Amino acid sequence: MALPTWDDPEPLALGSAPVPEYGAGSLADLLPTLAAGMGVPGTTASIPELTATDRACVFLVDGLGWEQLRAHPDEAPYLTALLASSRGGTGRPLTAGYPATTATSLASVGTGLPPGAHGLPGYTVRDPRTGELMNQLRWQPWTAPRVWQPYPTVFQLADRAGVHTAQVTSPAFQNTPLTQIALSGGTFHGRLSGDDRMDVAAEQLAAGDRALIYTYYSELDGAGHRFGVDSDAWRGQLMHVDRLVQRLAEQLPPRTALYVTADHGMLDIPFDEQHRIDFDADWELRAGVALLGGEGRARHVYAVPGAEADVLTCWREVLGEQFWIASRDEAIAAGWFGPRIDDRVYARIGDVVAAAHDDVLITASEREPKESAMVGNHGSMTPAEQLVPLLEVRS
Repeated sequence: MALPTWDDPEPLALGSAPVPEYGAGSLADLLPTLAAGMGVPGTTASIPELTATDRACVFLVDGLGWEQLRAHPDEAPYLTALLASSRGGTGRPLTAGYPATTATSLASVGTGLPPGAHGLPGYTVRDPRTGELMNQLRWQPWTAPRVWQPYPTVFQLADRAGVHTAQVTSPAFQNTPLTQIALSGGTFHGRLSGDDRMDVAAEQLAAGDRALIYTYYSELDGAGHRFGVDSDAWRGQLMHVDRLVQRLAEQLPPRTALYVTADHGMLDIPFDEQHRIDFDADWELRAGVALLGGEGRARHVYAVPGAEADVLTCWREVLGEQFWIASRDEAIAAGWFGPRIDDRVYARIGDVVAAAHDDVLITASEREPKESAMVGNHGSMTPAEQLVPLLEVRS
């Protein structure tokens, strides 16, 4: 009698990964579209659903994913009523870009470029000049900001063209390298409270015949990371965001469009070995790896020289049913980081790139104890992380 046979598990096909809508409906396309509508040279309107306006305000709520917002209508009645207005009245979301993480997304928003061009392609990436991991959110270890990201921001282009531009956010962000390379241009107005930010943003919109204003709120994301998007703390923050948006909308000067968007969504990952794979305790995944970058759902894996093919094979065999596992060149060819990769950015991307498909994390309990303890997570290309709203209010 013949023995039964089993086929080896097939890794996820790279072509099944939902690549962001670079050039047509991603976060990187938002500010250039608004600026082009104001006649700013060097910008292009890439989101065809949006109509030009003299004054525009982008309110970016950190962590306000499209799927999470739609799942909480009771906590966010004002925002829920605006869902049909998203993306120029199509009722569709934008895509954040890969990875769906704050440093990458804020750089995409502010520069109008995808990650492969602006050069912040992850939470932590290897600096090819030093061989060290660079945390691009905290900017550690320090490196010259304009060397790391040399392109002008859309705010700088708009300011040069005579558009009144301003950023209204926490005073703590005024002099950070991330603000410098992604969100600078015009004037900075630091305000501690969300209510004050809404009031100042409205004042700044009225300060010019053409105005491009940015404001930001981070506490929703913080509650999600610490307590999860199914927590009372997260829902309470969403209720507060809902009131902030309404407060700003009610103060808009004439000829203004307010756009509410986000840098990424989020999902909760259970605390068990099935859903949290600890790199620091897994000898197979560690074999041949010199550095582990990125974050739990969007990993950059840097191999020991000569071990690149072996690391790719091992990661595909161990994780290929739960993650899209690509070599650097495969991820680039698939368009994960955008349609082009600048030479200075190429080696910042991992030799192996792992993007989560299932509700799973690659943690690093010893190297990344704080990140490994987070309830809510993001980074990959699943709808829960990738889709963000573009809610619109016009005066």
